[in-house]
Amino acid sequence: MKRIYEPRDLMEGEMLKGMLAGEGIQAHLMGSHLVGAVGELPACGLLAMCVDDGDAERARQLIAEYNGAQPLPGDEPDNFQDVLLC
Repeated sequence: MKRIYEPRDLMEGEMLKGMLAGEGIQAHLMGSHLVGAVGELPACGLLAMCVDDGDAERARQLIAEYNGAQPLPGDEPDNFQDVLLC
């Protein structure tokens, strides 16, 4: 197992784990059980995304592509008011 990425939070970690699973890469999110103890532990480095050695390079590439993605032009609403109307 190789440590390939440190997610910002549990939500990002779970989302990336699902994305990698969709690409056929089994990932493990180490440290997720420690997130509840953030008040007592240093907040940095608690989470780690780990994959099998043979999947490490592809997984890093997929995460880099995800982090570098830009929204498609035209996906913005026509009348964006910076206010959520419910």
